[in-house]
Amino acid sequence: MASKITAAQVKELRDKTQVGMMDAKKALVASDGDMDKAIDFLREKGIAKAKKKSGNVAANGLARVKVDGNTAAIIEVNSETDFVATNDTFNGLVDLVADTIAAKQPADLDAALALPTADGSTINEEIVKTTQVTSENVQLRRFAIEKKTDSQVFGSYLHQGGQIAALVVLEGADEATAKDVAMHVAAINPEFVSRDDIPADRLAHEREVLKQEALNEGKPEKIVEKMVEGRLHKFLSEISLADQPFVKDGDQTVSQFVASKGGKLVTFVRYEVGEGIEKPTVDLAKEVQDQING
Repeated sequence: MASKITAAQVKELRDKTQVGMMDAKKALVASDGDMDKAIDFLREKGIAKAKKKSGNVAANGLARVKVDGNTAAIIEVNSETDFVATNDTFNGLVDLVADTIAAKQPADLDAALALPTADGSTINEEIVKTTQVTSENVQLRRFAIEKKTDSQVFGSYLHQGGQIAALVVLEGADEATAKDVAMHVAAINPEFVSRDDIPADRLAHEREVLKQEALNEGKPEKIVEKMVEGRLHKFLSEISLADQPFVKDGDQTVSQFVASKGGKLVTFVRYEVGEGIEKPTVDLAKEVQDQING
């Protein structure tokens, strides 16, 4: 009869090997709770080695969009260098992850990593394999799943092969229109779908800042409000997709363009690879000197 694996054992193995919870539990089950055998199991599978790479900053990689019927997934998989991001093995992993997530629709990252793939492994195991092949830290950083109705359409766009990915949902219109909007989202990077989505406190803050700015310029009180509204409109056109001048035709806003095609904006997701990740600065001269001195 197999030993019952406790949470304390899982924690101990994770502390010793820095592997994920699922990997630790699997190793303990396979070794019937024997800690040393579990460590050997992880080493033999290459998982422990792969996890050692996890301290390296993975700020490059690829984003991808996969549409599967009325479901679409947008994902970001990271690598340490842009060179590996062009590697066929890495690209194959990104496609596999996007396909699997779109088909299975996991609730979160842990659930995504545990998903079985077509060849019987899991996404996490495929990431480990790719880490071994590339000798780089490879990570599934994030994903989002969007669903549409039969009357809605998806549009997607990849910039530079996947350095930026955009996914758009429109009510009505057609896929060509949705793709044009996705291209706009990739290029212009809006924050919100419409002004209605902007938090009231942020709008109030911006309005107050613009008011003080106008007063400090010495403008008469009676025209300050009109100036503020004009400047607020410009602010909205910078952050609200609906209010932005359409990238292919600046004479109309994005919402006007979509309306001219019989549609309406619903939502969008935009991923730019590495955004928000603090990349280490490399002092090459110091690195060389350290090697000479070492």
